[in-house]
Amino acid sequence: MPGADERLAALGIVLPPPLKLPPDVVLPFPWVNLRGDRAYISGHGPQEPDGTLAGPFGVVGVSVSLEEARASARKVGLSMLASLRRELGSLDRITGWCRVHGMVNAAPGFTQTPAVMNGFSDLVLEVFGPEVGRHARTAIGVATLPFNLPVEIEAEVMIGLA
Repeated sequence: MPGADERLAALGIVLPPPLKLPPDVVLPFPWVNLRGDRAYISGHGPQEPDGTLAGPFGVVGVSVSLEEARASARKVGLSMLASLRRELGSLDRITGWCRVHGMVNAAPGFTQTPAVMNGFSDLVLEVFGPEVGRHARTAIGVATLPFNLPVEIEAEVMIGLA
């Protein structure tokens, strides 16, 4: 079975560059925090191919549809994979996805947060396969997210030594 880097190339997936934040925003933490055989990935949002935050922005179930939110969750996955590749040098160092925590900027009563998060999980399984890509997952609705994003996701992966 080909590795994650090779699978990305075969699928024609291009990962975005580092996130371009507004000049007044300072984030005093790393996107990926390596600790032993684990990588803890800070909350990521969806990105455009140029590195800017991707829309649509707003509340899922009001101004953002389920399908738009699912597409945003996939873009969050691309953003996260890009951060991991920059930190690790290769996505092939990932030996297992442990857990994924997804937060959806949800309207009161919106209960399809798992369907939104499937956009992320489907990408991880597509790139890493069912064994390495298998993960525990939480999909919760929240009242608001930074920058009015529809989805923010954090995760933890196991890594092999370089």
